[in-house]
Amino acid sequence: MSTSERTMPPLDADERASLESWLDFYRTTLAQKCDGLTEQQLREASVAPSPITLLGLVQHMAEVERNWFRRVLAQEDAPPIFTAGPDAGRGAADGGFELAAEATYEKARLIWQAETERARENCAARALGDTSPFMGGQVTLRWIYTHMIAEYARHCGHADLVRERIDGSTGV
Repeated sequence: MSTSERTMPPLDADERASLESWLDFYRTTLAQKCDGLTEQQLREASVAPSPITLLGLVQHMAEVERNWFRRVLAQEDAPPIFTAGPDAGRGAADGGFELAAEATYEKARLIWQAETERARENCAARALGDTSPFMGGQVTLRWIYTHMIAEYARHCGHADLVRERIDGSTGV
């Protein structure tokens, strides 16, 4: 996950290149929102009552990548990566938002990066119209890409607000 430079998606690409470029654009945007912050800052929640942190967003997106590109698209048996701690009240997978005491950005970033690489591998040999079983029907790779772009865009908006609260940084 390169955080140094974010490439604007091409204005005249074919459908697949457009979808992949927008997904990578938002992946990089989330990474950039975390750049230059300390571990403590990456653990700072937005505002009460929301527990959203930048570290939690990175963990969550690793889980989301795993879910859509491994469990759904490739039909892999891929267990959750992050689980809520025993004091969280759930004791089960929480989508990565809750932070374990030993969680670090470096660990989460490496896991997220590995999941995005695996996603690219799982998509490489598939056409946009290829389907996988999902919720009693079939879902196309095109739908998964579109959903992932929306998921990242939504969470990049959250990340922008959290980052602004931490140090006043906006944009990117």
